[in-house]
Amino acid sequence: MRIVCEQSIAPPLSRQRYEIVERKGLGHPDTICDAVMDAISVALCQEYERVAGRVLHHNLDKSLLIAGQVRKFCGGGQVIRPMELVMGDRATDQFGTTPIPVQEIAIVSAKQWFRDHLPHVDPEQHIRFRPVMAPGSAELTDIFTRGGGVLAANDTSGAVGHSPYTPLERLVLDLEAYLNGPSFKTEFPDTGQDVKIMATRIDARVEVIVAMPFLAPLLSDVASYFARKRQAEARIRDFLHHAMRCDEMHIALNSLDREDRGEGGVYLSLTGTSAEDADSGQVGRGNRVSGVIAFHRPAGAEAAAGKNPVSHVGKIYNVLAHQLAQEILATIDGVEAVSLWILNQIGQPIDSPTLVHVQITPIDAGLSPSIQHLVEDLIQERFTRIGEFCHAVAHGRYPVC
Repeated sequence: MRIVCEQSIAPPLSRQRYEIVERKGLGHPDTICDAVMDAISVALCQEYERVAGRVLHHNLDKSLLIAGQVRKFCGGGQVIRPMELVMGDRATDQFGTTPIPVQEIAIVSAKQWFRDHLPHVDPEQHIRFRPVMAPGSAELTDIFTRGGGVLAANDTSGAVGHSPYTPLERLVLDLEAYLNGPSFKTEFPDTGQDVKIMATRIDARVEVIVAMPFLAPLLSDVASYFARKRQAEARIRDFLHHAMRCDEMHIALNSLDREDRGEGGVYLSLTGTSAEDADSGQVGRGNRVSGVIAFHRPAGAEAAAGKNPVSHVGKIYNVLAHQLAQEILATIDGVEAVSLWILNQIGQPIDSPTLVHVQITPIDAGLSPSIQHLVEDLIQERFTRIGEFCHAVAHGRYPVC
């Protein structure tokens, strides 16, 4: 394993002049795809362990949530054409002579995710589920039969992580959690879960743009919509001003609204997600493993959601890079910020990456040799326990969206 630890030449993002951060919330179509496919992967891992005693080959990082069609109006509405969730891609469906009901597990897991997270979506009525899984190629599935405690990487891939969150990143994460949390939803049961937040910081000026649907059946008319919107805006403003002190903050909710356009000028929903009629979703188009889309951060191209957690470094290293960055910051004195890249080659053991590149922003002027040695030792030690880490990922211990 080659570890390169060096001092970053750029100041931490929180001390730079510009920053853009986005989060696609719980009910956003892209987030739905990521979360559902990862839930299916976790369920499959449990079944594989029950049947085979170990996780078998699967990569479920391909999914498309096709928007449906609804008729909605203040006071009611109906679903005309259900949403459709296409679930792929590769999954082992037999161990020896024992069949593994991959498609049934996918459907059951997906339905349960909707029941647990989107209370206004009826998975029996509002969505059609179309699993399209098939067994993987012989060369890739053979990786899982070679034995040993640590498997070979089944892709040439890299990942990047960072720590700490900037105040703006933390603000976006906390605001979405608040808007989809029990306190806000108790006060505003007429709001949906498809919360999208885009935040911009220019020096000390912050702009936060929020999109959040209101539930048509719970509003009597357009005037009621705007009254509730003003109340929700006030709550958002209070939350943001308590959460982040800044020189100037601008807040907008549902910016497309027009009071003179009637029901065509307001953001209404029947199910709480725009996938009902406005926006389709895909795995990999949503939040990074950090939970946000941070425009000024280094980022990889891999979608972590749904990939197998014991051999696909596109998932393992995406999660591990963030965990390592957080651990370096938490346990090594004198470090202000960390960015960390991990790369491996297909066929190489996952505990022996080709390169681990760490950029450190030290609190003092220079990066000391002692900090470098501590960082390298920590990384080496974590890779000796990568089997335990993969087990935790397989059991859903680390969120990926």
